[in-house]
Amino acid sequence: MRAALLLVLALAAMPALAQPAAPAGDAPAAAAAPVVFSSASTAIGTLLDDAAAKAVLDKNVPGLTTNPQIEMARGMTLRDIQSYAAEQLTDTVLKQIDTDLAALVRK
Repeated sequence: MRAALLLVLALAAMPALAQPAAPAGDAPAAAAAPVVFSSASTAIGTLLDDAAAKAVLDKNVPGLTTNPQIEMARGMTLRDIQSYAAEQLTDTVLKQIDTDLAALVRK
């Protein structure tokens, strides 16, 4: 019985032993990666929750952040809602937003 228990414990530990150790240099590099917002990949909610990013939206699309319906789009990106607000969110406007957001790179 004791031998069976030891075997089970040894087998359970094997996957952990088989995992390669992460290189020591990877953790700090990942932690230091800058945060870059974009109209295509950043959720609207994330932009709204960041004061500087919200200011970029207010500058480029006045009224967007105060629109009561914007809360329903918190999980979507600006590109996702472009078809619903095509006159406000033109490709030119989104490009300008991306330029302004890129200037806000966070560390």
